[in-house]
Amino acid sequence: MGSLTQAQVESFNEQGYLVVEDLLEPEVVLDPVIEEYHGVLDRLADYLHNKGELASRYEELPFSERITQISAETGKNHQQFYDFSLPFKNVKPDTPFWTGPAVFNAFVYEPLLDVIESLIGPEIYSNPVQHVRIKPPEQYLPKNDYGDAVIGKTAWHQDHGVVTPEADDTRMLTVWFPLLDAPIEKGPLRIVPGSHKGDLLTHCLNYTGNKLSPPGGRQIPEKLFPVEMVKPVPLDRGSVLFLHKRTVHGSLSNVSEEVRWSFDLRYNPTGEPTGRHMFPGFVARSRANPETELRDPDHWSQLWLDAREKMALINQDGESDVKFGRWGDDHPDCA
Repeated sequence: MGSLTQAQVESFNEQGYLVVEDLLEPEVVLDPVIEEYHGVLDRLADYLHNKGELASRYEELPFSERITQISAETGKNHQQFYDFSLPFKNVKPDTPFWTGPAVFNAFVYEPLLDVIESLIGPEIYSNPVQHVRIKPPEQYLPKNDYGDAVIGKTAWHQDHGVVTPEADDTRMLTVWFPLLDAPIEKGPLRIVPGSHKGDLLTHCLNYTGNKLSPPGGRQIPEKLFPVEMVKPVPLDRGSVLFLHKRTVHGSLSNVSEEVRWSFDLRYNPTGEPTGRHMFPGFVARSRANPETELRDPDHWSQLWLDAREKMALINQDGESDVKFGRWGDDHPDCA
């Protein structure tokens, strides 16, 4: 089963990535999400204005300009208000997140699951390593300590590197797609084809030695992979990029006049560890036991509410009751 041709599957296995064009129907998948996030932005603007951190609610501005104005004025990206995940530490009983029905419906869109089935099999689990990325134009944003935009390009990494070792053998698949067109100037992903054939590479904290990646943060040193093979992957809305968990990738800067808005999802075969056991996943497809599939967005939202309640009791004030990472900071690769 599955919708990919054998040639497409072989290309993914050889290159570590695959683009499937026009997979998502915008009016069915993307437009409802965009409409839903208008309400999320309303709530954020109300919250910041009531706190005195925003001079206006900016209701008269279009969505992209409104997000940009809020980020520029406050100097923050407010990622947590938009995201369908939680922080790893200092979670509070009221830490915001968004798990609306339009978002959930994108996760279980049948043509998307058909492609995933071609790559990892018919028992598909929605892995909770998942994020929405909303990146305003960098030219309008405040700068960080390194002189880069506070919401800038993403550093080099492998998605295998952001999960705990329990998921080392998990066949985790990354699914990335833009809500709006993502041409080069908007800062789409850039990948290193074939890099998935190697091992998990060292991710160094506050690394400053790369030429093509922003300084600081945790990232893979460019000396560890063939940086000359880097390939940008611009996408039109409706198209989807699938990545192997060890494919090295990052993103370009958004030098356009509009936000770059994308979903970054993960799936793996049901029963394999997710690498983030405190966060909830769910069965997205099961050919063997279809009754186990989750199709209730309210149930999915409640799973995250329950996770927030548990997280509010751990990893507070510098404590690490549960670890979400795997890296030390004294590896010789980081010198």
